Amino acid sequence: MDTGPAYERSPSVRSKAISSALRLGTRAFMHRVPAHAGSIRTARSTVDAASLLLRPSQRVRVRQVVDPRVETGRLRRSVRGEWVVTKDAEEASPIGAILYLHGGGYMFCSPRTHRPITSRLALDTGLPVFAPRYRLAPEHPFPAPLEDAVAAYEWLLDRGVPAEGIVIAGDSAGGHLAAALTGEICRTGLPRPAGTVLFSPWIDLTCELSEPAQRLVRDPYISATTARRMARLIVGQTGFDDPRFALLTSPWTDTPPFLLQVGGAEVLRPEAEAFAEALDAAGTPCELQVWKGQMHVFQMLNRVLPEADAAMADTDRFIRSVVPGLPEPGTAPEPGTGASPEARTGSKAGSGTEAA
Repeated sequence: MDTGPAYERSPSVRSKAISSALRLGTRAFMHRVPAHAGSIRTARSTVDAASLLLRPSQRVRVRQVVDPRVETGRLRRSVRGEWVVTKDAEEASPIGAILYLHGGGYMFCSPRTHRPITSRLALDTGLPVFAPRYRLAPEHPFPAPLEDAVAAYEWLLDRGVPAEGIVIAGDSAGGHLAAALTGEICRTGLPRPAGTVLFSPWIDLTCELSEPAQRLVRDPYISATTARRMARLIVGQTGFDDPRFALLTSPWTDTPPFLLQVGGAEVLRPEAEAFAEALDAAGTPCELQVWKGQMHVFQMLNRVLPEADAAMADTDRFIRSVVPGLPEPGTAPEPGTGASPEARTGSKAGSGTEAA
């Protein structure tokens, strides 16, 4: 019987079965997507349609946000996305929020596709989760997604969410975007967030570290070859050396704590390990977890995969360590402690409410 941390234990039978199924199906699909705009749009529509089949949790609500940000009196980038809040959000503590940046290779997916993660984060922590709908490549190459992520962070600040209560999180390409956003915040002098969580982050879009690794692991989801082909459409005119893009060579001093979770069976593992070393060298607190035998962004399966459930519980532990004062799971806050950020500030940004 395995002992020690959950991420060091041998993968469960269920994990092995799901990985094998994905290796036969999803990986083959991803590997064959042609690298031109028309086929990408078709694949994007397929992914979005499939997301409608996901069974959402009945314990959260999803509130759509479309905010042109005209009330600021100066030109600001509009913000679109969705709040994911618990059913009792009106009585929840207003001390922070999670800004979640979805993955999908900077080309696919949306806040809807990643509700299995965002709803779990909201339920575990009690914090509202804002998932922006950032612009996608190849129509909008980098730095367009980063500009939208910065706008989303400023949007939270404008609505009274304290920076010391904001946790930035993301998976895969969204993990790259979450790290890039953290660096941009610190470089430009915006108030520093409480921490950053990265699930299977795509740290190095040149794929120089992941290409050798694909000969050593059987990643059931992606290949470095496919990732590099996509990266050429993402980088745009900024180039791979842009400091906002090249995370391994960017300075990481005076940044908040990081939690990195990566699967032991994915080609992106060397990138996460190299990034953790860069953070350590800069003196930034960083916890790296390599989950034995797990696939890319296995946290998406937190309802069916025991390892994913444990990883999300560990994420909750990290968030509570950087955002003190969160109520324990399942406990109600004291009367009069406040409301959710949009209710507390009287924002008119929300356009529509959708039960999830």
